[in-house]
Amino acid sequence: MCGWVTQRKGILTRAKWAIACGVLAAGVACTSSGSDGLGAVSCGTGGSTVRFLSVATGGTGGVYYPYGGALARILTARLPNTQVTAEVTGASVDNLKLMQQGRADLAFTLADTLLEAVAGTGPFADVGKVDARAIAVLYTNYTHLVVRQGSGITRVADLKGRVVSTGAPGSGTELIADRLLTAAGIDPRQGITRHALGASESAGALKDGKVDAFFWSGGLPTAAIQDLAATPGLSIALLPQADLLPALQQRYGTDLYRAVSMPGGTYRGTADPVEVIGVSNVLVASARLEPELVEKITIALFEAKTELTAAHPEARHLAPAPGPNSAPVPFHEGSLRYYQARGWR
Repeated sequence: MCGWVTQRKGILTRAKWAIACGVLAAGVACTSSGSDGLGAVSCGTGGSTVRFLSVATGGTGGVYYPYGGALARILTARLPNTQVTAEVTGASVDNLKLMQQGRADLAFTLADTLLEAVAGTGPFADVGKVDARAIAVLYTNYTHLVVRQGSGITRVADLKGRVVSTGAPGSGTELIADRLLTAAGIDPRQGITRHALGASESAGALKDGKVDAFFWSGGLPTAAIQDLAATPGLSIALLPQADLLPALQQRYGTDLYRAVSMPGGTYRGTADPVEVIGVSNVLVASARLEPELVEKITIALFEAKTELTAAHPEARHLAPAPGPNSAPVPFHEGSLRYYQARGWR
């Protein structure tokens, strides 16, 4: 089976993907659930219909990609006549823009990015509001600020005038990096020499001496930082940011950001715990998806916790949300059915 190729500057739509796979050439009829032709695609042949869905994840060096890839495999195996594909993307902002365009059906996102998306503000001002609904709150992202040991950089304020990677364009890392820099009194555009690199690229740039520091918002452990910390002759340090929490909460509310402790030993050479900024990750569905399908997706998600944890340990935190106000946006009607059948009122 051919794959769905994605690129940041030219993602293929499912209709083009179907053509590339020879589906239409074989005389198979495909339809879209969206009035604009961008909804989930179904293709039928011989009396059976295959539903094609996409999961927008993140870069290959982070957590979203292995988590989302495992979820795609599980949904393909458990949902009859359904083919689910995980896409490599720039992560949270990109994912929700793809959903707004009808090019992603499910997406991983950070809670702060999600709030901007549903309001149509910040990085979504140019595309408008995104009609996304929560399926589950997955795990907490830890804001990594990585430097070389002995760099002289010990806090966010020390980044002024330095060469810093603020995360891939269209990522939740970029959003929180800008907010942290601003909270520390640094103009995120003018106060640093800015590079926009993903986790793997940022780690490589620090290793090669091309950046002094980089931000990464991700689960524990993040593979790209594990690999960097294991580099012979190189020792990394992870910098605290919890001193900036009051400024973040004053501007963005008390429910979005919190102080979390990154355990000592998470990465080689980092023996002591570090107090950093934490933010929740949410799996969301397009409001275009019908409730019956989303209910099945929610059931499969929780039933496959063991399989997901084998793909990445952050999935061990997967648990049904305690109530309807547990996510930054309303839950999808299909997910509500799942939770209400298990005790929600």
